[in-house]
Amino acid sequence: MTKAIIIHSTGGPEVMKWETVDVGRPAKGQVRIRQTAVGLNYIDVYYRSGFYPITKFPSSIGLEAAGVIEEIGPGVKGLKVGMRVAYCSRPNGAYAETRLYDAASVVPLPKSITDKTAAAMMLKGLTAEYLLRRTYKVGKGDTILVHAAAGGVGLILCQWGKHLGATVIGTVGSDAKAKVAKANGCHHPIVYTRENFRERVREITGGEGCDVVYDSVGKTTFAESLGCLRRRGMMVTFGNASGPVLPISPLLLSQHGSLFLTRPSLGDYVATRRELLTAAEALFDVVKKKKVKIHVNQTYPLRDAAQAHADLAARKTTGSTVLIP
Repeated sequence: MTKAIIIHSTGGPEVMKWETVDVGRPAKGQVRIRQTAVGLNYIDVYYRSGFYPITKFPSSIGLEAAGVIEEIGPGVKGLKVGMRVAYCSRPNGAYAETRLYDAASVVPLPKSITDKTAAAMMLKGLTAEYLLRRTYKVGKGDTILVHAAAGGVGLILCQWGKHLGATVIGTVGSDAKAKVAKANGCHHPIVYTRENFRERVREITGGEGCDVVYDSVGKTTFAESLGCLRRRGMMVTFGNASGPVLPISPLLLSQHGSLFLTRPSLGDYVATRRELLTAAEALFDVVKKKKVKIHVNQTYPLRDAAQAHADLAARKTTGSTVLIP
């Protein structure tokens, strides 16, 4: 028997309970992982609150963790007991001391990447990888706008974007977060609580606008973000921290300069094992070379996940947060 965070209904952080569960043995194609570090991500809040549906209760939540393989099910190749691995995809269930997981979706960890770092960076780092390298291929001379630049994904986007040669503009909610963003690759932090970020982006770019906007905030930033883009720029909305973006007419994209709009998801960019391993290799490479530093700025015992959720929703956190089983 082992422990896990279990929810019996959706709601606030208080619905998460620390309960005993029976994990069982791995079936064909599965491994059993003894987890050492669990990543906290805003998508966990979406599932816990009911914004994203959970079809069966009781349920655990969480999509990202690192740990050690304890047992291998039939038909699994390329993995072995004792191997350190990490993962960051569905199904939910990462908020647990031990769990069963699809072997095809785990990534072996290099020695240079600690378990805590892996749990903090897999989902956020692979998200940054596809956003910067594949959704819009950022290169030298590009200008990018990163919303929530001091958050977990934001800090990685800023550092990696700078490494790729881009000028990085970022929005943050306070002077303290502006300092954090600037220390991590953001050339021009904008404190949106006192500055109009659309006007500042136009000022910084000499009126031209940026090449791409990476927006994980959603409802409150989307409309103004369209006005930050250059002609034929790309609007990438990949999160809903302030709520979902309201429906728009495609004509609006034409009115802002024949813009491109996409709403990508990590699962579609790591849909095959080859894609997953290639993306992970790119992430591990920039981290090992210290071009991207992963900041684990908060840790909580896994049993205190409710407090971690409350702090995340209140924007009291910066960088990445890890839950320790």
